[in-house]
Amino acid sequence: MSGMYVERGMYSLKKSIRDFFRELLELLFQSAALVIDTVRTFFLVVLAILGSIASAISVYDGFQSTLTQWITRYISVYLWLPVSDLFSSILARIQVLMLQNDISELQNNPNFSLDSTNAVYIIFIIIGIVGYFTIPTVAGWIIQAGGMSGYNKSLTNTAAKTGAIAGGATGAVTGNIAGRLKGSRE
Repeated sequence: MSGMYVERGMYSLKKSIRDFFRELLELLFQSAALVIDTVRTFFLVVLAILGSIASAISVYDGFQSTLTQWITRYISVYLWLPVSDLFSSILARIQVLMLQNDISELQNNPNFSLDSTNAVYIIFIIIGIVGYFTIPTVAGWIIQAGGMSGYNKSLTNTAAKTGAIAGGATGAVTGNIAGRLKGSRE
């Protein structure tokens, strides 16, 4: 008889640990979406403040790409919400399919017990948490917000101008020497 009490106690402990872990993951899942929205709002406010500075600086040589970089960063951060909404709708659809599967299992199998600490549900929550924190990366894929493209363009233009000046100077010197040599033969 005491073996059953020990078994029941072990089952209760195991269930309590699973419930705690599930509640912790649900809290992290719900807070992940809130963190993304809060950080997005903060970034947009900072970018809105810096927008006028970026447009003012962009009139100077070497800073022409500042405005386009600011615009791409603003759009990239602004896209976090639509990407988050798309991800949330995919997660909601998967949750509906999981619930439909549980309902059909309850109807067809009398021995099936509905348990909220199901391993599939816990894995689903973990995928959701990781997915929410990949939203900035996915939004960055939609519009490339890297800062090196403007710098590379500026560097390439400067190198091309320097090459053209050096080529022109070389041509002028060569032409001058050739003209002098040709003039001395006549």
